[in-house]
Amino acid sequence: MRARQKNESTLIDPFTDLLFNVLLIFTFLFLVTIVFLNPPTKTGAVELKAEYVITVKWPDHNPDDVDVWVENPERRVVWFRNPDDGFMHLDRDDRGTANDVMYLDGQRVVNPVNQEVVTIRQVAYGEYTVNLHYYKSNTGEPVNVEVNVARVNPKFEILYYGKTQLERAGDEKTAVRFHINSDNSVGQMSSLYKRLVSVEPE
Repeated sequence: MRARQKNESTLIDPFTDLLFNVLLIFTFLFLVTIVFLNPPTKTGAVELKAEYVITVKWPDHNPDDVDVWVENPERRVVWFRNPDDGFMHLDRDDRGTANDVMYLDGQRVVNPVNQEVVTIRQVAYGEYTVNLHYYKSNTGEPVNVEVNVARVNPKFEILYYGKTQLERAGDEKTAVRFHINSDNSVGQMSSLYKRLVSVEPE
């Protein structure tokens, strides 16, 4: 009797092991499937697609309001009331110190940087015009503005850097006009004035 029970137990153990191993394999495959169906989210990873970046800066803590206007070869213009047009985008209308203060956990935080950035996400071949407009003066004084035009792809390259002085509220000047050729090279740079501004200062 005991011999028979022993034989039955030895037959059950390999079958149980087989079932257990099959269950482990199915569980593993199920977990792998879940991982591939739901890839982990990359927190903090932001892909910025841009071909050219135009940066306009004036002195930190300066309360004066300077605006950038950019026209592409199709005569489409980006400015603070039209921040997206075609493949051009104005990231922020910086109004000097007017919008540089915020409160975090009851603490007053000031961003001293005065800067506007226009990104060109896809190139239209032809001439681009970058104008500066002294929209509002709180100091009553001239303001010096730096303009930087950079190509981002296939590698970062500064194409233009220059300084322009705006004399008084309402003043508009062309910082740079540049031509993008069909082979993505840049040529024919000038600062010949071209009016773009269509609003009067407050």
